[in-house]
Amino acid sequence: MKKTLSLFLSLALLLSLSACGPKESQAPGSTSGSASQQPAVPEPEARTQVNMMVLSGPTGVGAAKLMLDNNLDHTQNDYNFEVVSENAQVVAALTSGETDIAAIATNMAANLANQTDGGIQVLAINTLGVLYILEKGESVQSVSDLQGRTIWATGKGANPEFILNKLLADNGVEAEIEWLTPQEINAKMLESEDGVCMLPVPAATALGMQGKGEINFALSLSDIWEETVGTVLPMGCVVARTEFIQQNPQAVTDFLEEYTDSIVYMQSGDAVSSAPGVKSQLVADLGLTANADIAFHAIPMCNLTFIAGEEMRNQLQTYYQVLFQADPSSIGGMLPYDDFYYIP
Repeated sequence: MKKTLSLFLSLALLLSLSACGPKESQAPGSTSGSASQQPAVPEPEARTQVNMMVLSGPTGVGAAKLMLDNNLDHTQNDYNFEVVSENAQVVAALTSGETDIAAIATNMAANLANQTDGGIQVLAINTLGVLYILEKGESVQSVSDLQGRTIWATGKGANPEFILNKLLADNGVEAEIEWLTPQEINAKMLESEDGVCMLPVPAATALGMQGKGEINFALSLSDIWEETVGTVLPMGCVVARTEFIQQNPQAVTDFLEEYTDSIVYMQSGDAVSSAPGVKSQLVADLGLTANADIAFHAIPMCNLTFIAGEEMRNQLQTYYQVLFQADPSSIGGMLPYDDFYYIP
């Protein structure tokens, strides 16, 4: 279902694009050079219909500019966007053919590739690590400080569970993990005297704001992963049904160019402001965060990226190998075949 934004927001964003769109930054594979430059749009009957599903939160934030451009008919393809909150919803839609392209967690993409016998391919990495350890107090300075603690965490069965377990094990730390919803974690942290939790952005950002200085960001699991494992932490990706790719190669090429431009735009802008602006309001209005204030604080921490081609394959293969050695079930019991990686 396409999201319809207010006329005021649409006009405000268009004005902001002409005034402060990114001038120099360009993600790999982008040919437009700037998110403020709109491509020549083909006639309506020539535009390929594309169903796309994105997760709320960091995995979906990179598509926000593309979603608005689509509402204004400024895209090569004609997208039908849907924002959902659970990886399972994306898996179901891809499996049934309800959606063609989707943003999803990297471990779930590997699981889905195994479940569908090559029915999907990964197009690009769109999000790096967004997990944080938060605490009330200042007792956690390193992973070793989690020894013997109870960690309230969200993300069981997805990347967060496997990442946290891997880092604790590799650092010889034994901790009790209690898997809860973000709402349950918020309540416990606000009521506790010395609580410790693991949350992704923007849930972590929202909790920090609610804590009013009492709840601190103690550890970045991205940093710890790079120190422990020696690689980046690719947590989100964009995938497409193999059949759709084969039948619509030009539409996929156009999508990757437009998606790159969207990510470039979302990486710049409000982060240099002192208050929420058009970009933050856009993210909130699309349902990607709860409100613009959370979006403003969360976007700079979303670790948005665009990594495609051979670099994508190398980084994901390394990541999947680490997860497979730690817990084969984390990626569906086997490493994805080489043709899982879309290399144009």
